[in-house]
Amino acid sequence: MRITNNMLISNMLTALGNNESRMSKYQNQLNTGKKIQLPSDDPIVAARALKLRTDVSKIEQYQKNLGDAQSWVDATDAALAQIGDILKRAKELSTQAANGTNSITETRDIGQEMKQLKIQLVHIANTTYSGRYMFSGFKTDQNLINDDEASADFGKFEIDVNTVSEKIQFEIGAGDNININVAGGDIFNSGGDAVDGAEPAMMALFSGVIADLDSGDNAGVRSKLDQFDVQIDNLLRVRADIGARQNRIDLSADRMSNDLVNMTDLMSKNEDADPAETIMNLKMEENVYQASLAGGARIIQQTLVDFLR
Repeated sequence: MRITNNMLISNMLTALGNNESRMSKYQNQLNTGKKIQLPSDDPIVAARALKLRTDVSKIEQYQKNLGDAQSWVDATDAALAQIGDILKRAKELSTQAANGTNSITETRDIGQEMKQLKIQLVHIANTTYSGRYMFSGFKTDQNLINDDEASADFGKFEIDVNTVSEKIQFEIGAGDNININVAGGDIFNSGGDAVDGAEPAMMALFSGVIADLDSGDNAGVRSKLDQFDVQIDNLLRVRADIGARQNRIDLSADRMSNDLVNMTDLMSKNEDADPAETIMNLKMEENVYQASLAGGARIIQQTLVDFLR
């Protein structure tokens, strides 16, 4: 077989091209810090990288959900704390009014404060978080209780809310959901449902005490003192449930933080190139490339003068 100059040159250029390709591969790895640039570089690593990136994205979304859930639950707990303060103050005033030693003026003053406490209670029942009514179940765009002080229905439910079924769920993990809201009837109607047009048990208690104070019925006020304890006990039950959810959210947030660290570490091990190894391989390919250039120069030494002889 006759070997021509064109064949020698073609083979040398092919070899140089292969050397340059390998050298370029390690240069890209060193520049980007990644093992592969295209899926064809290593299909197994590429497939694993897609799976790990998907897992990391899910964890990041779960963390966002946990943040929203934590904020909603914290806002609910703050509102429940305010309701507890109102009930405590209302019981103190009722106890003071029930002893029968107050003058008519003092009784009326107590009645005025009770009215203000009821108004504040109604406004808390319509508390919003991020533009959504927290205690309105699924109807987060509607008031739970009528807050028009001039209306005859002031303090009554404006919507129906099912305490059992109207639970807003947030996904905080794979197959892990948590209820973040409290139905208004569970707080204001002693654990029952909210019924449109009906007066909640808590509001009815305030209305009854205010009516007794306005009429000077100390015995009537005295007979209702135990009902404040019932409302306070019910509120403590709801707050205990909220506290349990807060603890669960905290535990889930810690777990997601750990999962994110672990998944990010796995993703780094799968995708990231070892700088020391990459530099060593690059230097080796550079030496091979330089040797190829030197070898080619020694093999093909002819010049135009050689062809003119």
